[in-house]
Amino acid sequence: MNVLFSACFSLALPWRCGCKISQLLPKLPNQTLNELYPDTFPIDVRHYLANWIEDQRWEDFNVDSVEQVPLAQQLLEQMLERLYDVVSHNSNVVERVKLQHISRNLFQSQPMHLVRMVRDILRKERLLLSQSAPELSYQQMPSSVNGSMQPASNRDLDALVLKVLEIQTCRQEIHRLQEELNWEKQDSEPMQGQTEMETKLPDQVTKQNRITQLEHSYQTCAKMRVQLLQEAVHSLEQCQAGLIQQIKSWRWQQLRSTIGLPFDDNLVPLQTWCEQLLGVNSNLRQEIMLLRRDHGAEHFHQLEESLSRLLQTLIQSSLVVEKQPPQVIKTQSKFSSTVRYLLGEKMAPGKPFVLKAQIITESQARNLGQGNVGELINSTAILEHNPSSKSTCATFRNMSIKKIKRADRKGSESVTEEKFALLFTAEIMITGCESPCNVQMITLPVVVIVHGSQENNAMATVIWDCAFSEPNRIPFVVPERVPWSQMCEALNSKFMSEVQTNRGLDRYNLHCLAQKIFDKDVSGDLSNTPVSWGQFNKEVLPGRNFTFWQWFEGVIDLTKKCLKVDLWLHWEAAPPCYFTKQTKWHFLLRFSDSEIGGITIAYVGPNGGRKIQNIQPFTKKDLDSSGLGDRIRDINCISHVYPEMPKDDVFKKFYTGKYEPEFSPEIPLPFDYKMTCWK
Repeated sequence: MNVLFSACFSLALPWRCGCKISQLLPKLPNQTLNELYPDTFPIDVRHYLANWIEDQRWEDFNVDSVEQVPLAQQLLEQMLERLYDVVSHNSNVVERVKLQHISRNLFQSQPMHLVRMVRDILRKERLLLSQSAPELSYQQMPSSVNGSMQPASNRDLDALVLKVLEIQTCRQEIHRLQEELNWEKQDSEPMQGQTEMETKLPDQVTKQNRITQLEHSYQTCAKMRVQLLQEAVHSLEQCQAGLIQQIKSWRWQQLRSTIGLPFDDNLVPLQTWCEQLLGVNSNLRQEIMLLRRDHGAEHFHQLEESLSRLLQTLIQSSLVVEKQPPQVIKTQSKFSSTVRYLLGEKMAPGKPFVLKAQIITESQARNLGQGNVGELINSTAILEHNPSSKSTCATFRNMSIKKIKRADRKGSESVTEEKFALLFTAEIMITGCESPCNVQMITLPVVVIVHGSQENNAMATVIWDCAFSEPNRIPFVVPERVPWSQMCEALNSKFMSEVQTNRGLDRYNLHCLAQKIFDKDVSGDLSNTPVSWGQFNKEVLPGRNFTFWQWFEGVIDLTKKCLKVDLWLHWEAAPPCYFTKQTKWHFLLRFSDSEIGGITIAYVGPNGGRKIQNIQPFTKKDLDSSGLGDRIRDINCISHVYPEMPKDDVFKKFYTGKYEPEFSPEIPLPFDYKMTCWK
């Protein structure tokens, strides 16, 4: 191994997640390392500037864009500046002179050529490392883009890029062989006046053998060239299928975030992936054009068709709704949405590209059929490029649905159960393509309402859809029944995200909710017990005029607006006997069963009867005038929170105004507290 390289890298470095590529390179064979770095970018530069090189965004460059040359020039200058700094601090005279010579050569480099070279070297490093250690998960391999982890599919993409380089090298070798053949054949032709015997002299025989050898090499390279092209097109199909699946996965996670599940909305990795695949497609189409020139068109028609189909699919799949519109939209109200085109930097310059929006029904969404069923205001926007973020977006800032045409409803179906979608369409022209391509994308399902009183039921439709739909579903199919375990996950996620708390619903809370939605005392494992859409938000709870979701949404709303998370200590999490074992003066906070968005106080009666009493529920309106802490303070007949915590110790920090300790728990309640057995 190169002495400098062996001195720089420790062979004992562990294979650990998050390490630098340069720390893993000693695992490669010596010959591989010697062949990896050209004279124009020697291994010395890779070593001394290892961290800086791996922190730069080489993959973000469009090496064919003249506009990015100044950025490449900046990188070259930064590289030289850091290399000069290394030279000035190096005490080894030999190394210092060597680095000065390298710096002078780098100074003469073309900036974009340097970017392409470093990018390709880093790709080769990642590929070689993954091949040399197949037991290592590729998620553990470091990335050269912002230090983040590369998705496993990037290994295939790196291999594909290297295959394209191999095709180009093979073509260049064929061209070299053809030139040599032309020269040798011309030189071997008998000169005028030579006899047949003279043409068979030993030198001429040697030349003929040379021609035969060159022709054999030419044919071998030509066959390899075709084979590599076929393999590259197949690999491109696989890589692009992986990309489209990742875009669908991103969209599904965006849908699931509606119920509070985590969602990484960063589109930069997907945009880079799209741009790289577009570049590979373009390079392969150029190679096939050159191949047709050499061998005719009839042999490669299928490859051309495959690349054309892949290109069109890629262009169409790169439109993403980055910021969804509200999933419950009230007519005559403003709302916004942002649509991003992942191939925006590759759009042909010269004219603006306009994105149009229209509203479509669920059945139209299944076939991406057009036919506006509503009147949209401010329904067009221009795709504009932001150089700082390198994103190309169309932002609809003040859209509004003026009116909506509804479908005929079946049975008891409500208007708040009807799902629509916004359909965005545009005609995009990509640089290097012969004709424009129509692209379109739909939003997540939306429910259109005309009055605020419909919002709760509309949100129930949205929650059910977001929580229980499957990936890659037909829009907007969702099951009618789901297991109770899935319902618990959805309720817990929604509660935690809305209330902004890390405290989820425990098993006692969920048991209480199960009793409410199933309308009976429940026991045992309910995980697989089915819950229907009707039980969730179609059928009213027994003896009430509201549904389970309406009640639960009221709990969420009251908690996030009026109750601090550390203020409410317990839900009603146990049966009534839980209280009857306690002495008088104990109390417990519980959400009201009878009033949406109400909280009441359950306590043991003061007259020795062990009877559980409930105060008339406090609503948001009540708590806005006097907070829950003050309400608890003013009720003299309760003094301890279960099990043995004085109420003042727990709630004193929530009292407002001057606090006067209570004199006796027997003092009558103020007249405005109704001490009834309220449920």
